[in-house]
Amino acid sequence: MKALVADGQWLPRADYPVSAVERQQRRAVIGSKVWRYPTFEVCDVLEPEIDDDELLIRVRSCGICGSDLHLYEQDDDGYVLFSGPVKLPCIIGHEYTGVVQRIGKRVTNFRVGQCVAVESIYWCGVCVACKSGAFNQCKSVELVGITRNGAMAEFVAAKERHCWDIDCLALRYDGQELFDVGALIEPIGCAYNGMFVSGGGFKPGATVVVYGVGPIGLAAVALAQLAGADMIIAFDCIDSRLEIATTLGADYTFNVNSLSDNNVTAAQQVMNLTQGAGAEVQVEAAGAAAYTIAQMQQCVATNGKVIYLGRAASTATLTLDRLVTEANSIIGSRGHAGGGIYHYVIRLLASGRLNVGPIITARYPFKDVLSAFKKSTDRQDGKCMIAI
Repeated sequence: MKALVADGQWLPRADYPVSAVERQQRRAVIGSKVWRYPTFEVCDVLEPEIDDDELLIRVRSCGICGSDLHLYEQDDDGYVLFSGPVKLPCIIGHEYTGVVQRIGKRVTNFRVGQCVAVESIYWCGVCVACKSGAFNQCKSVELVGITRNGAMAEFVAAKERHCWDIDCLALRYDGQELFDVGALIEPIGCAYNGMFVSGGGFKPGATVVVYGVGPIGLAAVALAQLAGADMIIAFDCIDSRLEIATTLGADYTFNVNSLSDNNVTAAQQVMNLTQGAGAEVQVEAAGAAAYTIAQMQQCVATNGKVIYLGRAASTATLTLDRLVTEANSIIGSRGHAGGGIYHYVIRLLASGRLNVGPIITARYPFKDVLSAFKKSTDRQDGKCMIAI
């Protein structure tokens, strides 16, 4: 079968102490500290075998994620940008849908021909974190398309426990659109987890600010609008994405570069729009903590929360006294597993209450996948989908 395979050179940075386990498994805990000179190539590989508890899925749609781009791109020294665990070579791609082609003999809840979406956080189910319900913090976690083979391929194998039936989406979507929208469940789930599971939700009437309106930030805008936010403010440096944010429910959008040119900060805009009260919910989906965290702290409301979804190997300065006096909280969130997340997102999509179609702004056939990756590095699109 055809598959897009990412590879690179194992060249740990001089200041990074590689553990014996990392070296033995060729699996870096911090990919950006180890993997250098990444390559992406469409290759002929063997069709995956399935275990008794797995499904073989014929992939129909797979989105290009920011994490994929962080493996595709490199810094000035040639290292990948992704700061999470990485094992190469690896078939890339983790936001996907498809049709069940074959099932293992212990699979009970799926049938051949069924349409499915699949979690990309492969939790083990037996570690203390999993047994406590913290699946996204699994101590043996595998990340599809990053530490284990993913779905930018004709076929992929997936555990039954990670698969979700999306046949119900056929009530609202036809043909390829069903699979494209279904592939958005993964990034929508990340925003849902941060805002409503890890973050505990918010009261209708709250003000929500989203920093960074890539696909996860755009999902946060759409979910905030659906959940009853009284005002949604979005910041980014790309006008085309801010336009999508407006379509999805953002009341105010600002290009941070334009603000800077006029000596205005994001925090000042939020305080002006909220008449000095600040925002109850601040979502960081930009992966630019060195800038955003300071801004968010300056304009968070009393008892407000900062939800950190962006991922980057960076540090940020906090004013701890303000954190105490305003009773604010900072919440980190990863992934989309558990908490009923996929279940509820699927129901919202099937009902039509959650309209995320505008997030998809580009579609490519698999034969043009390398061109799609190259184009995606300009960050102009919302979500780019690959039809397979």
